Parts: sequence; structure tokens; C-alpha cells
Amino acid sequence: MLRPAALLAAGAARVLTRLPPARLRRVLAFASRGARPATADQALRARNAVVYVSLACAGPRCLQRSVAAALLCRLGGTWPQWCTGVVTEPFGAHAWVAVNGEPVGEDAAHVRAFHVIMTVPPRR
Repeated sequence: MLRPAALLAAGAARVLTRLPPARLRRVLAFASRGARPATADQALRARNAVVYVSLACAGPRCLQRSVAAALLCRLGGTWPQWCTGVVTEPFGAHAWVAVNGEPVGEDAAHVRAFHVIMTVPPRR
């Protein structure tokens, strides 16, 4: 049931991740308007669905995976918190979705090492 929507979300995410960061954030903020906050279960189902249908989302492309999961949630009328962050030593960047500040489908200890630099929270 989620498969066609997951494919659509993964494809849209592939295009959107080519945008400059500020523009991507604005597009996602616009997409989040009017959505209910996602539950952890809804966000995890969306993340798992995009990982299932897309090798890129299943692999190292965390930005595409996180955008796709957020978009798939939005297709269902909800929105998780979308986040990006960095660590400096050694330098690394990561993107993920969260609910109530808790990363979804990620190793929480690993994600907490990242300093959040951009986020699109659900609007309540």
C-alpha cells in the first residue's frame, strides 16, 4: 500500500536534495504546512518504506532518505521533525527525521553527536 507513495517520495527527494540548503529548507517548511505532527510509529513506517523501495535511501544517502521519509509522512497528512547536523572531528554531516526530539530509525547515541544546524519541525 505504501509502495507507490514511497517511490514517489524517494523520487521527489532525489530532485529536492539537489537544491541549495536554504532553498531545500524553505521547500520542506512549505510542505509541512497544515500537517499534524507525526508519531514515532508513522515516521518509522515512512522511513522503512523509502528504504525498502530505494537503494539510494537504503544506502549512504541520508539526506535523500530523511527528505523522502518526511515527504511520505506528509502524503499521509503528518510531518516529523526533519533535521540536519554536523560534527567537526572528524568532519561529518548527517540528516534524519525525529519525533519529539528523538531520532527515528537511527542510533540515538550516534545522532546526538551531531550539532543540529537546520530543522523543519512540525507546526502545531
